[in-house]
Amino acid sequence: MKLSDFDFDLPEDLIATRPARPRTHARLLLAEGDRISDRHVYDLIDIFRPGDRLVLNNTKVIPARLTGRRTRGDAVAKVEVTLLEPATEGWRALAKPLRKLAEGEVIVFSDRLSATVAEKGETDLRLTFNLTGDDFDAALAEAGAMPLPPYIAAKRAPDAQDATDYQTVFARHAGAVAAPTASLHFDEPLLRALAEKGVTFTEVTLHVGAGTFLPVKVDDVTTHKMHAEWGQITPGAAAEINATKQAGGRIIPVGTTALRLIESAADEAGRMQAWTGPTDIFIYPGYRFRITDALMTNFHLPKSTLMMLVSALMGAERIRAIYEHAVTNRYRFFSYGDSSLLIP
Repeated sequence: MKLSDFDFDLPEDLIATRPARPRTHARLLLAEGDRISDRHVYDLIDIFRPGDRLVLNNTKVIPARLTGRRTRGDAVAKVEVTLLEPATEGWRALAKPLRKLAEGEVIVFSDRLSATVAEKGETDLRLTFNLTGDDFDAALAEAGAMPLPPYIAAKRAPDAQDATDYQTVFARHAGAVAAPTASLHFDEPLLRALAEKGVTFTEVTLHVGAGTFLPVKVDDVTTHKMHAEWGQITPGAAAEINATKQAGGRIIPVGTTALRLIESAADEAGRMQAWTGPTDIFIYPGYRFRITDALMTNFHLPKSTLMMLVSALMGAERIRAIYEHAVTNRYRFFSYGDSSLLIP
């Protein structure tokens, strides 16, 4: 299974840099078996059935991009930092320029927030901040910016609008440095309308890490090692999913993050188990899905692990046809782009 099997040509102008407004007016490619139809997210009210259960990732994106300064005598230098994930003490982070920073140096981000370089590696470092808990969260909210994906950040800087646009309406637990982007298409009126129809919801948490954007660098994709991300499925959430499966309802994760977490926590018999801890599950063609019946997801990067995941769900040939349709019909791609509902 070669990396080139998951490549496709994507016109640059199909990469979305802003989301649809309202959220529910994004286009939706509905792929059910061999059929493809062009819809909108607000049509989900007519597509989902009573008894379906949507699995939502309630992680909350933190404003992980920071600009600060470090001082050596009279020399002041600008430092750009992107938080990656919590460490045992402090945070792992990327920094620019990394090579000019020394362990023990202090980076000042605002009047309230500063960090010490506790440890420096070849590609990243560990920072310990002067604040913790709610004080840290409040200072980070003031000083930080949303960590837009590289393909958006290369086109424009994050702004105040991204604080809303790059956050789901059900975000509750802070810790992600990337959004579960399929969930960005939902608003409160759509959630209420679906609930009134008989669609149910289960919330899980997977703190999406910057590893979601790491390229696959091996030609034999089966040898790729995924970056681990922390997740949690409560006993109550597991029970809800199991009850729906037993009643014959469909389990539909909203986003690949929710899918990866529930598949991590499923046992061989297809029963959902409670889960707390890291997962590095890598799903590619040949994987046997234990819980997932369908998937709502945005359109993914060529040669990415997420292309491999949707190929596992729908079949590689089918996904190629779906993506060819999306490009031909000018669907908008990636985090702020349009959506798809994939039903094998």
